[in-house]
Amino acid sequence: MQEKLSKMLEEAKEQLNKAASLADTEEIRVKVLGKKGQLTEILRSMGKLPPEEKKALGMAANKVKAEFEQLLAEKAAEVKAKAKEAKFKAEKIDVTEPGKEIAYGVKHPITQTIDEVVEIFKSMGYAVYEGPDVDTVYNTFDALNSPENHPARDMTDTFYINEDMVLRPHTSSAEIRAELELPLPYKVLIPGRCYRVDTPDATHSPTFHQIEMMVIGEDITMGDLKGSLDHMAKRLFGPETRTKFRPSHFPFTEPSAEMDVSCFKCGGKGCPVCKGSGWIEILGCGMTHPHVHQAGGIDIEKYTGFAVGMGVERIAMLKYGIDDIRFLYENDMRFIEQFK
Repeated sequence: MQEKLSKMLEEAKEQLNKAASLADTEEIRVKVLGKKGQLTEILRSMGKLPPEEKKALGMAANKVKAEFEQLLAEKAAEVKAKAKEAKFKAEKIDVTEPGKEIAYGVKHPITQTIDEVVEIFKSMGYAVYEGPDVDTVYNTFDALNSPENHPARDMTDTFYINEDMVLRPHTSSAEIRAELELPLPYKVLIPGRCYRVDTPDATHSPTFHQIEMMVIGEDITMGDLKGSLDHMAKRLFGPETRTKFRPSHFPFTEPSAEMDVSCFKCGGKGCPVCKGSGWIEILGCGMTHPHVHQAGGIDIEKYTGFAVGMGVERIAMLKYGIDDIRFLYENDMRFIEQFK
């Protein structure tokens, strides 16, 4: 029986020498020590032996088992080490090669312009208020004192969702929401995207951005409006910028005005940017019409206010010398990266 043990150990050694993976070593372990393994079968046969032979065989079997387990552990460690080394070689990184260049993003010029205007007015105590892109016809036209026959209400000018809902053609639609929601007095900026039925060309787009400015308080005058906008213009275009206001008409303000700034390219001397006039129109404004305040539940005997509507794309195009609004929407990174 001891000869059988010695033969089994020699065969196991040969098999372990040939083993190339942990799966191979496990297969050999099961063959020797498993429930139906060679050593297990030898130990089971010990019950038929006399006590003296049983003791001698037991000692020999334990010695063979210990030696086999030692060889098995050494082989398993060797196989693991080789597998680890092979994995390291396969995953080797050449640290001398240059890494991938990290591309840093840049804010879109529209976003930059909105952020700049917001920062200017925040320094004057304004808060940011936002309205929805889809709003009611009432908030968009009726409450803003626009009559039913106003051209802007035609389907050729405004996108209708249904007869009562539209894609807002101006951020002014949020004025009524602000009047109904905010405690008085207040000063707010309302930036956002707007939509109008327009054929895209160098100066028109069916989607664009506006910034609404709205102030309501006691004893607010046209002087407050002019002073606030003059300060904004100097911050946006430079301290030498001059402003002027021309009478105009908007249903939701009275009196109403268009604001011009002196051309920041030629200093007011006349150039292609200002078409030789020395002035550039940038926004519409005025004292909020009493009918608008009444629609918002404002006491017109106590409170007055003003409103301003400014096109963001127009400011960005003037400020950065962009001659085609479509460049702002083509998502061409060669164009966008110029504004880092």
